[in-house]
Amino acid sequence: MLARRAFDGSHEGASFYDDDTIKKWLKTFLRRFFAQQFKRSCLPDGPKVGSVSLSPRGDWRMPSDASASLWLKECEQL
Repeated sequence: MLARRAFDGSHEGASFYDDDTIKKWLKTFLRRFFAQQFKRSCLPDGPKVGSVSLSPRGDWRMPSDASASLWLKECEQL
């Protein structure tokens, strides 16, 4: 997990966070991100063909009815 490597305290000036703390905040982020998705979905869902961009005003379109349950379930298995 990227967050585990980023917050293991192994580099100068780094903070240490245990796995439970990282998991808690990851779950909080996922719940908030999915719950507020409707605010970023002003346009109809549609496919993207070609290069990829994650800009909500440009190319990336996350379905407004997406559910966090799959992501949270995977987070529990970390």
